[in-house]
Amino acid sequence: MKPLSTIVQSVPPSPTTMMMQRGRELKAAGKDVISLAGGEPDFDTPRHIIEAGYAAIEAGDTHYPPSFGTPALLDAIVAKLKRENGVHHITPAGIMVTPGAKWALFATLAALVEPGDEVMILDPSWVSYAPMTMLHQAVPVRVPLSAGDHFQVTADLLERYVTPNTKVLMVNSPNNPTGRVLSRAEIDALVHVATTHDLYVISDEIYEHILFEGHVHYSLAAEPGMAERTVIVNGFSKAYAMTGWRLGWLAGPEPIARLARIYQTHSAQSAASFTMAAGVAALNGPQTCVKEMVAIYDQRRRLVSDAFEEIPGLECTPVEGAFYVFPRFTATKKNSLEITQALIDEGLIVGTPGSAFGPAGEGHVRFSIAERTADLEKMVDRMAKIVPRL
Repeated sequence: MKPLSTIVQSVPPSPTTMMMQRGRELKAAGKDVISLAGGEPDFDTPRHIIEAGYAAIEAGDTHYPPSFGTPALLDAIVAKLKRENGVHHITPAGIMVTPGAKWALFATLAALVEPGDEVMILDPSWVSYAPMTMLHQAVPVRVPLSAGDHFQVTADLLERYVTPNTKVLMVNSPNNPTGRVLSRAEIDALVHVATTHDLYVISDEIYEHILFEGHVHYSLAAEPGMAERTVIVNGFSKAYAMTGWRLGWLAGPEPIARLARIYQTHSAQSAASFTMAAGVAALNGPQTCVKEMVAIYDQRRRLVSDAFEEIPGLECTPVEGAFYVFPRFTATKKNSLEITQALIDEGLIVGTPGSAFGPAGEGHVRFSIAERTADLEKMVDRMAKIVPRL
């Protein structure tokens, strides 16, 4: 037989998906497992959004939709960007609705990179950034951020990794897995490097509404000199608890969106028709549901963070946004994969090893706090007993 794709063979499976499956298997076996490996809100989709989806189905909206998004959803995204992000230059022609924000990232990379181009990725980073880059035959370049420095981004650090082949800078704030929210100074540093070196920026803003203790989300596309080089990627999964609806979008310069649209018509084609009606209801409807969910995430964040501070052998940087904690295990020689396995074996706690997020994540484990408070309480009780023995 002829060989299979060496490109696909060069990337690993998604570690978070693997760990989530491990949690499901343990639960199916009747184990009292606490599965915190994924990134899925434990809330149901708000009722007014569900009803909009139902209404669309009942009205016969079950046929092929416009590949790039319905006019109503494109207009809702344009209005959202103006209202919430201070981004006024985006038109419907610069937007593409996608089956999930992950596909929006993939399609954006397809529109931007050629083989050999370098994509700068802030490390630790979401597990799929580097594999996506490699699947497009571009080169992921990891910029290591230090937990000891609160994963701070500086212009000097970024400059060290810019080469003549650098083309794209990937940014995610609020950040998965670290929980960091970029400060005003860090935004300025990113803008300086991107404009100085003529880089495109992919700004993954999927957690923009999940902020704590007064932290502010800045959209890079609204910054001076960034409109022509920035693609915003966002979606409905995190803020609106719509993970199963598979609905996301990208917004940026029309030449980039045009290429992404070509790519989508020859691959995924479109998001589902009735989910787009639900997306309109999410963006244009009441936002109280988002605030209520974030308030509960905040309670859980404080519960877990306070508990971790009392456990010897754990260090955890403050969680400013998103819904993860990313503690570092300081009193063991085990690597993050071995730590994660020990937590499963001894406490039936399923997290994601920090090394899945890049070399700078080694020694850490990521836990989602978008789970039932009762499960988080059991988790910290078990961790208090296990961690000192590691």
